Amino acid sequence: MSPPQGTTPMSSTYEVRPGQSIELLKELHILTRDGKMNQDSRRKLKQVYHLYQFIEPLLREVKDEKGTVSLVDHGAGKSYLGFILFDLFFKDLKDSSHIYGIETREELVTSSKALASRLGFGGMSFLNLSVADSITSPALPQTIDVVTALHACNTATDDAIHFALAKQARHIVLVPCCQAEVASVLRKHKGKLLAGNPLTEIWRHPLHTREFGSQVTNVLRCLQLEAHGYQVSVTELVGWEHSMKNELIIAQYKDLPRRRPAERLHNVLESLGLEELNERFFTTP
Repeated sequence: MSPPQGTTPMSSTYEVRPGQSIELLKELHILTRDGKMNQDSRRKLKQVYHLYQFIEPLLREVKDEKGTVSLVDHGAGKSYLGFILFDLFFKDLKDSSHIYGIETREELVTSSKALASRLGFGGMSFLNLSVADSITSPALPQTIDVVTALHACNTATDDAIHFALAKQARHIVLVPCCQAEVASVLRKHKGKLLAGNPLTEIWRHPLHTREFGSQVTNVLRCLQLEAHGYQVSVTELVGWEHSMKNELIIAQYKDLPRRRPAERLHNVLESLGLEELNERFFTTP
C-alpha cells in the first residue's frame, strides 16, 4: 500500500516517521524544497522525535480518559515541537483537542499563526504572552492537561511550573536551561557559608558555583513538584548530545503525600543559604 499523499514511509535511516507531513517539514525548513535533509536538520528532527516518544503516551492517556486533550508549549519559539505533535497526534483526533504555543517574540507568533493557517491546523493557537501573563489570560482554558517547556531560559522554566500548577496540569514535561538565579544567590552568600560549612567547597570556585547552582535548581524544581502531589522522574534526553542541557523532567499528578518533599525542599534551601528563594519554590498554593 502506498503512503498517503504528502507523507512518507519510514526510511531505513529513521529520518521521517510514517504519516509525517512532508509539506510541514519543508515549511519548518527541516527538509529542503527538493526533500533533502542536512546533518543539522537530521539532528533537530531526531531530538523532536525522541521527545515525542515521551509525550505521546501522556497524550494518549488523557485522550483515552477524557476524550480530548489540551497541551501548552511554553517558550515555543518556532514551534517545531507543537507542529510535529499536532501532525503526528492531534491532526487525526477530529475533536476539540488543542495545542497552545506561548511565545514572547511577536514575530515568531505571527509566523506560526500563518503556518498553521496554511496547513489547515485549526486546533493550534499561538499567543504572544509571557509565561506569567498566560496564567491569567482569558485566551487559555482554566485547566490544561499537558504542559511542556523546552530550554526555557533561567526562571522561565519555574514560571512554566507555576503555570502548570495553577492550571492543574496532569502532566509536565521540562527540559530546563540556563539556570542562573540559584547560582547568583549561592555566590552572594559564599563567604559567610565558607566559614562554617566545609561542603561549601563544592561551589567555592566560580565554575563550580554555576554548575552546582544548575544542579540544585533542578533538584528544587523536582521537590517543588513532589510537594504539590506529582510523581517525578528525571532522565537524560538521549539525542541531545550536542547540548549540555539535556536533562528531562517528567511530572505526573498522582495526588501523592506532600509533607515530606516540602520539608526536604525547605531544608535544602536553609542548608545552602537560599532562604530568599522560598517564594519562588513555594510548596503551598
